[in-house]
Amino acid sequence: MTDDPLPAEHRSPLADRVDEVLAAVGYELTAATNAIDDAVPGYGGLFDPQTSRGELRHALEDVLESGLSRPSIPEATGDAFVLYVDGSSRGNPGPAGAGAVIMDSTETQLARLGRPVGSRTGNNTAEYVALQLGLAELFARYEPRTLDVHIDSMTVIRDVWGGNEPTEPGVETYSEAISTALSSVPVHRYTHLADSDPNPADALATVGADIAALGP
Repeated sequence: MTDDPLPAEHRSPLADRVDEVLAAVGYELTAATNAIDDAVPGYGGLFDPQTSRGELRHALEDVLESGLSRPSIPEATGDAFVLYVDGSSRGNPGPAGAGAVIMDSTETQLARLGRPVGSRTGNNTAEYVALQLGLAELFARYEPRTLDVHIDSMTVIRDVWGGNEPTEPGVETYSEAISTALSSVPVHRYTHLADSDPNPADALATVGADIAALGP
């Protein structure tokens, strides 16, 4: 999407290590959490209160040394895609996560992505990260010619599709990367989601916020 480095929100070293595992598997949240849970001794797991921070650190090191690879990429029906995105921030600002779900034109889920954003991050920033995450992985896996983005943040919609200048501090680089990516899609549009509308990316963003809350 861009060769420029994207901004980095503050995260704990532990959340950073989980994000490294996520990056190694293409941010496929289920694949990453399963790998981490399998590496934790006993019956604990990433979010099990019985898992000590020391056990989790050792498990993360083991997983990263094991040579993770991305899951196989499912075939899409054609070159039209639907992208659901969502950002979550507890406390706004607070621990924040980003989630994205890639679907083909038949609304078959092709990827379920999630990641921590920051330990003290606002919701709008998390929404930008969610959209950037979804677009980056969509372009890494497929060649979209038509894209419908389902999103609930009017702030991001006004910026990306309305041409407004970003009002959220520190998101300019995300905004530029998003605009550059969308400019290569011949047909793209957004669908605004109301709070009552179902969004499959919501749960992924929540898990991302759970990861961002890990510390130290």
